[in-house]
Amino acid sequence: MSNDMMQRKILFKTSGKEVVYLQDSSLFVELPKGRKTLSTSWLNGGYHNNIEYVLNHTIDNRSHGTSDLEGGNVKEYLKIVAKRLGLEPDSSTGMLTTASMENAVVVSDSYRGLEVTAIVTGGVEINGGRAGDEASYYQEDEHFEPVGGTINAILLINADLPDYAMARAMITATEAKSAALQQLMAPSRYSSGIATGTGTDMMIIVADSTSHIRLTDAGKHSKLGELIGKCMMEAIIKSIGMQSGITAITQRDMLVRLERFKVDEAMYWKVASTLEGENKKPIFIEKLRRVAKDPTLVSLTASVLHIIDEVSWGLIPENAGRKAAFSIMRELPSIFDIDMDLPFNDILNDHDTILDNWIRVTSWVIKNS
Repeated sequence: MSNDMMQRKILFKTSGKEVVYLQDSSLFVELPKGRKTLSTSWLNGGYHNNIEYVLNHTIDNRSHGTSDLEGGNVKEYLKIVAKRLGLEPDSSTGMLTTASMENAVVVSDSYRGLEVTAIVTGGVEINGGRAGDEASYYQEDEHFEPVGGTINAILLINADLPDYAMARAMITATEAKSAALQQLMAPSRYSSGIATGTGTDMMIIVADSTSHIRLTDAGKHSKLGELIGKCMMEAIIKSIGMQSGITAITQRDMLVRLERFKVDEAMYWKVASTLEGENKKPIFIEKLRRVAKDPTLVSLTASVLHIIDEVSWGLIPENAGRKAAFSIMRELPSIFDIDMDLPFNDILNDHDTILDNWIRVTSWVIKNS
């Protein structure tokens, strides 16, 4: 056995005999005969019925562009990676990411013999974005500048799907990705919106043409669509937690929720230093960090930020949203048992934005709590 083979570690085996391996900075799946693939890869991307290996590879996050990659471009680099893994490039397809393969997550589910397996690596802390955000570049001559992050997914389905159903499976899996990010309230790094993915996400769908199970519907109403959605969401949430440290627990923090609006400790101190009371920065920052994790304050922050979102989407008139948000703010002193004789009413300002008022009111609450 070669040294390369000895370095391989079996991560998972499906009931259909697909074998998932970890090797160095790569994860790859060995496919039995008869598999069909739909891939977003530069290497043998699109629809194929002769792919034997699908891979996911971690690149050095110090690379600044495709020309920095060995081989000079993504396609040639993937060929090099495949060869080093002992795979045949002409029958391989693959993806690149800066996420660690040690943080790969495998989730499998089944129903009446139908099995779906999602293999995901997920990083969203650097280049999480919302569809429609301002672009980072305009691609010309197949050159682009990769950005750190990426949610990569391999979806193994032990059923025979026509090519159009495989395309539908990719849509369902993509919707599941966006739903997972919404559930985590993962922020876009390019706008104040909730991320729907990253700018470099990739996906590979694998179906089994030899299976006795033939399905033509991979949409949300179908059982296949349900399994795809559940497996993808669970795998993405777990992988992002491992790679990016974004979890349901870490999101229980007012400052974390405010990140997508570019609000940080420095902004809070700038506002707090103008308010009456003791103005010692270390004391205020310590109180800010503690109070920011109060579950009640996090809940109220989420409510106010959702009002801001709905106003920006045109779902709520601005005056109505402001009125509702101000009503929440006026309850803060009683919620935190602060003496109402303090000059609180002067804190609210009808001429400022909802967010500016929220920062000022919560700064006042933190100083007086």
